[in-house]
Amino acid sequence: MINSTAILDEMNDRSREVFRRVVEAYLSSGDPVGSRTLTRTFSEKLSAATIRNVMQDLELLGLLGSPHVSAGRVPTQMGLRMFVDTLLEVGTVSTSDRERIETTAGNDGADVGTLLDQVSATLSGVTGSASVVLAPKSEAQIRHIEFVNLSPDRALVVLVHTDGHVENRIFSPPPGQTPSSLREAANFLNSFAEGRTLSELRVVIKEEIGRRRQEIDGLARALVESGLAIWQSSEDHSERLIVRGRSNLIDAVGESTDIQLIRHLFDDLERKRDIAEFLELAETGEGVKIFIGSENKLFSLSGSSLVVSPYMNADRKIIGAVGVIGPTRLNYGRIVPIVDFTAQLVGRIVSERAKL
Repeated sequence: MINSTAILDEMNDRSREVFRRVVEAYLSSGDPVGSRTLTRTFSEKLSAATIRNVMQDLELLGLLGSPHVSAGRVPTQMGLRMFVDTLLEVGTVSTSDRERIETTAGNDGADVGTLLDQVSATLSGVTGSASVVLAPKSEAQIRHIEFVNLSPDRALVVLVHTDGHVENRIFSPPPGQTPSSLREAANFLNSFAEGRTLSELRVVIKEEIGRRRQEIDGLARALVESGLAIWQSSEDHSERLIVRGRSNLIDAVGESTDIQLIRHLFDDLERKRDIAEFLELAETGEGVKIFIGSENKLFSLSGSSLVVSPYMNADRKIIGAVGVIGPTRLNYGRIVPIVDFTAQLVGRIVSERAKL
């Protein structure tokens, strides 16, 4: 991510103003913006040549680009990101837009799923873009868990609930995990999962880790008390059993049956700790952001932007999200408050219905 504030601080007032006007004109029309167009919008007398020189400087900074030689300039993805981060003036939701969204969300006869579909359709109509509404994360009992590897730093967890509801969540697994370790994690969790919610399953896994920790302590105690081995803990809370007189860890020691067993128990304990971390990351889900163009892998080829806001329950816990997908030249100043307003409204309604 670029340091938008640092780049903006390096620009003088004239460069900032030219940049702002280029972006705003582009977001309004979708067309490249020429220097002669900008001369008509400045109160101070600036020649087209002066503005053209400023635009060339902005192009060298990577903030503007030109579709072809004779065209005007358009903001680059980097330029749009800087504009959104530092110069965007967010408006307010108009009365008509507010009333349309509130009327749809106020449909007391609809169940939550139907209500969210209706809100999504209204949001799409109000913004003139595609919309997405993620349903509340369910605390229903689980029937099955599956992990799917998407990339080295992304994985998908599929939760099949006993009521037939299927939920997908994207999360970042701990570093160094492989597709096989994800399958192993799923198999282990499924041996405990059925009939439990995610929160209940997390408690069960922690208890299992505690039992394994006690088992290791029991086997190692005699070795430690006799002075044959010592415990050593590092800053990352991982533990090692070091055998006296040997520089190697227990992985390299094969003389003692107890030590071999402890080694296997250690391996198993670390796997369970990784699985517990999987579960916690999957339960938390992915945070919400504003993505522009290739910042989101899903939209990198289509050149689209995603404006998304979370909605929360009465305990201020994120349970879902509301968003709008459109071209990178979205009217961010109008879209952002609409998405935010809709998310807050949905969160309040879902929370109220959960109390009934």
